Amino acid sequence: MNKNTLTRAAIGLTLGSTLVLAGCSDTGDDGMEGHDMGGGAETMPDAGADPAAEANDADVMFAQMMIPHHEQALVMSRIVLDTEGVDPAVVDLATRIEGAQEPEITTMEGFLDEWGAEPMGDHSGHEMDGMLSDEEIRALEDADAATLSRLFLEGMIAHHEGAVDMAEAELADGENPQALALAQEIVDAQEAEIAEMQELLAAL
Repeated sequence: MNKNTLTRAAIGLTLGSTLVLAGCSDTGDDGMEGHDMGGGAETMPDAGADPAAEANDADVMFAQMMIPHHEQALVMSRIVLDTEGVDPAVVDLATRIEGAQEPEITTMEGFLDEWGAEPMGDHSGHEMDGMLSDEEIRALEDADAATLSRLFLEGMIAHHEGAVDMAEAELADGENPQALALAQEIVDAQEAEIAEMQELLAAL
C-alpha cells in the first residue's frame, strides 16, 4: 500500500469516528435521539408545584370575609346554647351550625396562611351581607327564651343568605380548588338550613 492510500484510509477512519461521536452526543441518557435537554427543560411543568397553594384575589377575599362572618354565626349560636328554655329544634340547629362552621374557620385560616395572606384582624365586617349589628347581637343576649328563638331564626336566615351570596361569588370568580369546594359546601349546607329555619319560624 502506497503513502497516498494510507493517507486516504486515515482520513476515512477519522471522519467515521467523528460521525459516531456526533450521533452519540445527540442521544440522551434515555436513548432518545436529537432530544434537546435545554429546550425541554423550559417547557416541562414544575413537578413540585402544588395547585392547591395557588389562589387569586377572589379566593383570598372569600376566606378573609367568610371567617368573621362565620365567627358571628358562632356568637349567635352560643347565645342560644347558653340560654335555657329555647325551643329544642332551635337548640339543635344552633348546635349543628357551631359544629359545622367552627372547623370551616380553621380551614380558611389555613388557606390564608398557605397563601401568605393576612386575615381581616379586628375588622368588624358589619357591612357584609347578613351580618348583625352590635345592637341586634345585644337584643339576642337580652331576649327571653321564646323571643330569642324567633330573633335567632330571623337573624340567622339573613346571615345564611349573606354567606350563600359570598360563596356564590367565590364559585364565579375563584380558582383555588379547595376554596371552591368549600364554597360549594357552604352553599349546599346553608341553603338547606335556610329552608329548615323558615319552617321553624313559621311554626313558632
